[in-house]
Amino acid sequence: MTPPAEQGGSAPEPAQETVSRAFGADNRARLLARYFTHAGEVTTGNAWQHVYRLVLWIDRTTALAHCYESDKAQPGRPWYARSLAFHSWVSEALNIAPATLGEHVDWLFREAVKDIATKALTGRTTTYAAQRASYEGRGFPEPGEDPELVAIIKDVLGKRMREEPSDEEYRNLTRRITVYMTQENKRRNLVGEGFEDVIAAVVRRLPFSNRLEIRNRSLLHDLPGFHSPSPNEKPKRVDLALLSGDKRILVSAKWSIRADREEQFHSDFETYARLESAGRDFAYTLITNEFDAARLKAACERRRQNAPLFTHVVHINPAGVLAAYGNPERGSSNVIRSHVDNGRLMRLQSWLDLLEQKKNN
Repeated sequence: MTPPAEQGGSAPEPAQETVSRAFGADNRARLLARYFTHAGEVTTGNAWQHVYRLVLWIDRTTALAHCYESDKAQPGRPWYARSLAFHSWVSEALNIAPATLGEHVDWLFREAVKDIATKALTGRTTTYAAQRASYEGRGFPEPGEDPELVAIIKDVLGKRMREEPSDEEYRNLTRRITVYMTQENKRRNLVGEGFEDVIAAVVRRLPFSNRLEIRNRSLLHDLPGFHSPSPNEKPKRVDLALLSGDKRILVSAKWSIRADREEQFHSDFETYARLESAGRDFAYTLITNEFDAARLKAACERRRQNAPLFTHVVHINPAGVLAAYGNPERGSSNVIRSHVDNGRLMRLQSWLDLLEQKKNN
């Protein structure tokens, strides 16, 4: 999506605000609407593919599909072999050549970065010209100039170029490279709230979704059957809530499960249970793309009193996890295979099929 060029005389948008808007909720919603306009039918069977095409990314340091922390997935370490196996599996599952997988995933992030890069290239306004006018003729550097980066490009590609690019072309190139390299830390926006948005967007486009009320990041006390917290208590937000009649499904959508999140799961449930006011059960579901076997095992087996903490533990596609680990004979990874086989660790498709069955009953 290319925003219109700024009109003469308008003030340039601050860089930080440009980035915030590109990765913010409004722009994510706009990008998701555009993606699904051309994505074809969404079914319970292909939902996981849309999630991966939108959010899964290529780790720059390994050039492989990301499935674990980058520092532990470097060549020579165990997770490099597992990353190779996952990259192979997901390429085959999506029917994409391994070498070009990166061109077909990470759509949401790549489009947001394009917005920023376009803004960087079209941000020159009459205000900009006026700001620089008194320094004209003194050789002040232009925005985006990076002589060292240009020198590297010339050193590597100089003999291959039929003609020398202009200074302005080099500046445009270095601007875009800089945006590309510096915005990677913004990915956390897309594997946080963006992941929640993607799951909600997928569910909204399923045929039975018209019988569901779907709410993103709703305050708990705004959901039916929950009290408001005490005045000195911070209100709790729910990543995703699915409502239908007297049925309530509270979803924790986490791309990965860090240690602090494991503790958060318990505290969230305790708050939900304490503020429940209707005297009815609610489902508490985890949706994740975690690959660490020990973390997945803990999520599947974690309990509160005499029942599992999570009603359902849902993985985008646990077949990818099994492909990464191969056929272990012992340890957490072997236990995960058992949890997949017995349905405790569910595929996204299975969970969506279950939602459809409940709505049809």
